[in-house]
Amino acid sequence: MLDAPSAEAITTAVAGLLLVLGALGVVLPILPGSLLIIITLIVWAVLLGGPVAWPAAILGVVLAVIGWGSSTVLTGRSLHRQQIPRGPIMIAILTALIGLIVFPPLGLFIGFAAGLFGAEFVRRERDWRAAGTASLHALRAVGLGILLEFLLAGLAISSFLIGSLIHFWP
Repeated sequence: MLDAPSAEAITTAVAGLLLVLGALGVVLPILPGSLLIIITLIVWAVLLGGPVAWPAAILGVVLAVIGWGSSTVLTGRSLHRQQIPRGPIMIAILTALIGLIVFPPLGLFIGFAAGLFGAEFVRRERDWRAAGTASLHALRAVGLGILLEFLLAGLAISSFLIGSLIHFWP
């Protein structure tokens, strides 16, 4: 006969699911992915406690914070270098949300790219080449930022997995 799962096992399973959602939220920014990962790791460590959960959670939180911050800084610097103000970015975010509703989930990326190009086209006085170059650089920066944040979110989740394995090892 199987024993009923312990509260620790259930807590760890729910935390694992939330961490997967957080990783998805990094790539498809519907949920605040890194923030969800950080909160989940802290709550998991508080509920589990012990000499294994806390170091694993702290390491994971540090990795997720570094990924979140690095992504933001990398993207912001690139946009600043391309002299793209907040207006076109806000338009791109709005069209990304519309695209997400119309054509999920690819509409998010298509809407962002189309909105950014359109706003830059108007801002740069209908110069296709300048708008395309600026948009391409901005999209590359956003993509690299997402990739970096996703990589560090994956490392944070790996810290959780290793901590869980050690915690539950007989």
